[in-house]
Amino acid sequence: MVTGADLLVECLAREDVRHVFGIPGAQPLGLVDSIGRAPGIDFVMTRHEQAASHMADAWARVTGGISACLGTVGPGATDLVPGVATAWCDSSPMLVLTAQTQSFRAYPHHGSQQELDQLRLFSPITKFSACVYHVSRIPEMVRAAVRAALSGRQGPAHLDLPADVLFANVEPDAAWMWEPRETRAGGSGGLARSDLEEIVRLLEGARRPLVYLGKGVLRAGAWEEARALAERLGAAVATSVGAKGAIPEDHPQALIAMGYGAMAAQADSDVVLAVGTRFGELSFWGRPPLWGEWDVQKVIQIDADPQIVGMNRPVAVGAVADARAALSEILAALGGAPARAPHPGIAEYRAAQESWLAGFESDSTSDRTPIHPLRLAREVREFFPREAIVVVDGGNCCVWSSYVTRVYDPRSFLWAGNMGHLGAGLPFAVAAKLAHPERPVFVLHGDGSFMFLPQELETARRLGLPIVDVIFNDRAFGMIKGAQDMACGSRHVGVDFFDTRYDELARAMGCHGERVTEPDEIGPALKRAVDAGVPAVLDVIVDQEANLAAPDLATLADLWLEGCGG
Repeated sequence: MVTGADLLVECLAREDVRHVFGIPGAQPLGLVDSIGRAPGIDFVMTRHEQAASHMADAWARVTGGISACLGTVGPGATDLVPGVATAWCDSSPMLVLTAQTQSFRAYPHHGSQQELDQLRLFSPITKFSACVYHVSRIPEMVRAAVRAALSGRQGPAHLDLPADVLFANVEPDAAWMWEPRETRAGGSGGLARSDLEEIVRLLEGARRPLVYLGKGVLRAGAWEEARALAERLGAAVATSVGAKGAIPEDHPQALIAMGYGAMAAQADSDVVLAVGTRFGELSFWGRPPLWGEWDVQKVIQIDADPQIVGMNRPVAVGAVADARAALSEILAALGGAPARAPHPGIAEYRAAQESWLAGFESDSTSDRTPIHPLRLAREVREFFPREAIVVVDGGNCCVWSSYVTRVYDPRSFLWAGNMGHLGAGLPFAVAAKLAHPERPVFVLHGDGSFMFLPQELETARRLGLPIVDVIFNDRAFGMIKGAQDMACGSRHVGVDFFDTRYDELARAMGCHGERVTEPDEIGPALKRAVDAGVPAVLDVIVDQEANLAAPDLATLADLWLEGCGG
């Protein structure tokens, strides 16, 4: 005989779930104990359930696999929600496990402490949400949840687990335990023949083609195919912000996400091959004038989700397919002809990009104090090697980093972009370092975002994960304060902080901490942070006035407040 918890853990292990992130509680005690006894799967205790769900999300982003997060009934489950919503918005697969009161007390509840309708709580932010009412259904329900999480446009899946089901005894039945390959749809998810023929016709006839890569390319592991196709076509390549690293950003055909060169290419290209993107807000909805006119520019859109294709702009070809399979088929159909030389427009786009970046040169090398945020962003990226995993979390620090923080490898850039979520950075970094202990991991934080989950420094210290956390400390919610300058007549409400010593907070948790106030201290402080061999926080005082005037803040504010008047 085994318990329901033991059965659940065996099912998770079969799905190659190697970590369950969370905090123990009364109802899932048996589950946590089972994980502790099982080989090949670890329970990673966090200091807040929100961090647990962010870590499960980040594991999927950097590995392409799936892990799980756990919250106990009521408050524990509720605290998972911000991270689950972030994964939902960024299409990141994960298993969300919540304990529930006993099955004979739940749905409908009738007065148990901490009772909560967790199915309704998670249904809007998961692809699958179900309660496991009987121990014998655990294998079936795990398979269904993982299948939902990994199929089509990926995302979180939720299982609600009553305490009596987890503690119930059951005789194992080999008939329940199917292998993952036996529970998934087969086939490559490739292109329909008619779509493939039309795509090849359009691409072969393109004068100024653009390959535009979204996060679906990273989820599908299709970056090699994307690069080969771009080189075969001589096409310009741009990515969504979330897909940075899908092509090395120093590739001669690559253009920086949301940069002036990319925007020029997006507006000028005659044929756009868009893969794994929905043309969301940070892609300017695919609308003119930042993209070509709808009746002139031909867009080929390929996505695993039929609801995405044609959602935000009309398409010449809309295909539902796996990104890797589709790009491989296009390459094969184009035949073995030599790669075209990059088309002439790419030189124009890159010149526009370099001219745009040159405007930031003086600030990125400035020796003035307080430290200009762009100087800090540049020094941090130049310090860390090419293969480092980059995590960004906050407001204007993300804007500054976009100008000087290049990403060269796939699945090496973590940002809770579509939710625009504060606080994900430190948990993201913990999971990334756990997945790739051999690679440097650094976080660029605003001081506002850092204080959402600073307690996870203790998690990193306990796990022996030497990440480096760099705080752009302007003693304010700088992005919102800057927006108040533009929209509210410089009336500042609810945005200023007391000067907190984040370096001392780090040291109190056994980590390395330093405050940095001079530009020439940045490099030596980074070296000391790495040499410390423990999690490190650099509390860097940056120029608040410069930070409030981040160059593209007005563009972002226009997006946020479109149609709001004024």
